[in-house]
Amino acid sequence: MKKVLVVGGAGYVGSRLVPKLLKKGYKVRVFDLYIYSRSKKLGEDVFGDLITNPNLEQIKGDMRNAKLIDKAVKGMDAVIHLACISNDPSFDLDPHLGKSINYLAFFPFLKAINKYKIKRLIYASTSSVYGLKEEKRVTEDLPLEPLTDYALYKVFCEKAITDHVPLKQTTWVIVRPATVCGYAPRLRLDLTVNILTNLAVNKGEITVFGGKQERPNIHIDDITDLYVKLLEYPKKKIAGKIFNAGYNNLSVMDVAKSVQKIIKRKTKITVTPSDDVRSYRVTSAKILRELGWKPKRNVDDAIKDLVDAFDEGKIPNSLDDPIYYNIKTMKLLELK
Repeated sequence: MKKVLVVGGAGYVGSRLVPKLLKKGYKVRVFDLYIYSRSKKLGEDVFGDLITNPNLEQIKGDMRNAKLIDKAVKGMDAVIHLACISNDPSFDLDPHLGKSINYLAFFPFLKAINKYKIKRLIYASTSSVYGLKEEKRVTEDLPLEPLTDYALYKVFCEKAITDHVPLKQTTWVIVRPATVCGYAPRLRLDLTVNILTNLAVNKGEITVFGGKQERPNIHIDDITDLYVKLLEYPKKKIAGKIFNAGYNNLSVMDVAKSVQKIIKRKTKITVTPSDDVRSYRVTSAKILRELGWKPKRNVDDAIKDLVDAFDEGKIPNSLDDPIYYNIKTMKLLELK
């Protein structure tokens, strides 16, 4: 498999994944709206000098454009689907927009997958499909009880793959990642670890809402390494499988204390009561057992990477620039 389409490839995860695929020798086609890109040359602020790489093709387009997504899928050997209106606040800003992109557009996409007999499909779901669980070890076989529309449509898309994409034609695999953290060229600062690191570095104060809530985390380099590996595993190891992918299940307060320790600057932690007591946990024992895969990095590594990026001036105006915040950018663009 040499030709790979990355749907949503100019986003947070894609901006780390695409360079890795190119380095591995894949011909990569990126399909994305590019709403978090400001450069005059398409993708320059996401991929840098790689935009001149002959193995990189970029298509600016909307997932809801069935003809365009059909064109993007055509001729590919494998597809990695990352595109979505991500995280709950962004989705709730316009539920109709979220539904149209995260769910309704998925069916023309799967139609194209079947039409062109794509050899391999990797779908990025989310660990939030489980909802709240009493179990300390949240495994892939537990009931799915999503609490938000964002997570619900991920469940629906998982089912759509199992119902409509025949394994004899397409080797598909579903990944349920934990919350991603760490530095990437298209950076998000609206995710727990990244939020707290930004506040500590640039304000010297972290506000923790509640603090006892647990969140599963995964370093951005680990999840992107996994997507690359999933292109390489033999069919029999991954076909029709669903895998959690996470590392640290940490409380928000634990993350705040790690940030405080690592940045080595005076940082005040202020705790504020919160009505949001949701705690999410996952175990990634299955993917270790069946594929031998485990993360190499942890939350501390993500914090260090972010601190280095701040020190090197890679993240200017991080408190005010909406480009780092999905919901702020969507409001400005009035995306419909």
